[in-house]
Amino acid sequence: MQRIPVRFGAELRRRRIEAGLSLGGLASLICFSKGHLSKIERGVKAPSHDLAQLCDSALHAGGQLSSLISAPERSTPAPPMTEAEVGTPWTLRMQAGGESDFVAFDPASSGGGAMPSTIVSWSLAPPLLESGETNSALPYFRNVFDEFRRLGQLFGPSVVAQLCIAATSALRGMAHQAQPAHRDVVLRLASRFAEYTGWMAQEAGSDAASLWWTEQAVQLAADGGDDELAAYALIRRAELALYSGDSVATVQLARRAAQQARSVRIRGLAAQREAQGHALVGDRDACRRALDRGAELTAGAVTPDGTDPVLGSIHLPDLTAFVAGWCMHDLGSPAEAVTLLGDGLDAIPPESRRARARYGARLALALANVGEIEQACAIAELVASHVALIDSATIRADLLRLSRALNRWPKNPTVRRTLPHLAIGLHTHRTGPGTPA
Repeated sequence: MQRIPVRFGAELRRRRIEAGLSLGGLASLICFSKGHLSKIERGVKAPSHDLAQLCDSALHAGGQLSSLISAPERSTPAPPMTEAEVGTPWTLRMQAGGESDFVAFDPASSGGGAMPSTIVSWSLAPPLLESGETNSALPYFRNVFDEFRRLGQLFGPSVVAQLCIAATSALRGMAHQAQPAHRDVVLRLASRFAEYTGWMAQEAGSDAASLWWTEQAVQLAADGGDDELAAYALIRRAELALYSGDSVATVQLARRAAQQARSVRIRGLAAQREAQGHALVGDRDACRRALDRGAELTAGAVTPDGTDPVLGSIHLPDLTAFVAGWCMHDLGSPAEAVTLLGDGLDAIPPESRRARARYGARLALALANVGEIEQACAIAELVASHVALIDSATIRADLLRLSRALNRWPKNPTVRRTLPHLAIGLHTHRTGPGTPA
């Protein structure tokens, strides 16, 4: 029970009278009722700290009145988090309608197979958007997507995939609240986040998760009126087949993508993937025909208007030359590959680590196979340092081939210095996203 400070009331009355103020006059000055002040002066009602400060000011009491009552209660600052609390596991369940449930668990209670006890739970409702709010938010999400793509050039899937998943969920929830005029745009942008998540899953070495997320992207795009992503998804599947060494599936999926695609760009990318499939089995004529077709299509592709993010690689300045160099090496013509790849590595910005590592691995492999060991090793060390940061399973596959190629010169001092760097790059594999249950 709060103690009523009688002394405050008496002191307030004394100072008020000395100032020549009536009860009503002071009440007008501090915007409190006359009856309220009367109860305080008589000790019937306890003064608040705000009232004491107002009276101090009105009566020029210099804080003397405020000092007669207890200081306002202040919340005790929270102690710093312990190391165990910082390491607390949590989950974030994202539902299709935009709802999310965040739960943090007590790690000390998870022993013996029992369910860990909850420390914090937090339910996040989907946003309630007024007309026009969705459209005004979209440019920010579009910029976020571009930033995530840049981030994917610098760091591995363990960083980027989590961000992309959260953004996909947020946009999917916004689509349920968006006006019909804006809903399609929201869904198409969500599909791009989902597709990039699938690419990160592939880079992490999880083909199953890559396929799952790519299919999610196809469905989101289709719901938003974009069927073109379905064709591009076939190119992505063809790439998975390429890395697994399945040339037949690579060619078949690429051809299906070309038949299904409407845009010249997607048909050009499909032709390039088909060429890589032919090169895998040494079919030089079919590979060259596909490369020529891809070069013609990509050269005639209309520059995207920027409404939707561009599908496919955007960080390689000359994708056509890169694919052609890739194919020539797989066809057993590393000298042609070196000529095609040439100085292209220097044209890739330093901050595009993933693109530089992908390009450099192929260039170094071609150089090694034409006996340019010093150059091959110099680029190999660059690639290895990048792979240690970006954690790419696809580039690591090329790095393994490069390591085997360099091992043909075990007594070369440059090779002996370089191989430990490659071993570190090959050893830094991290577990990527798994297939959702």
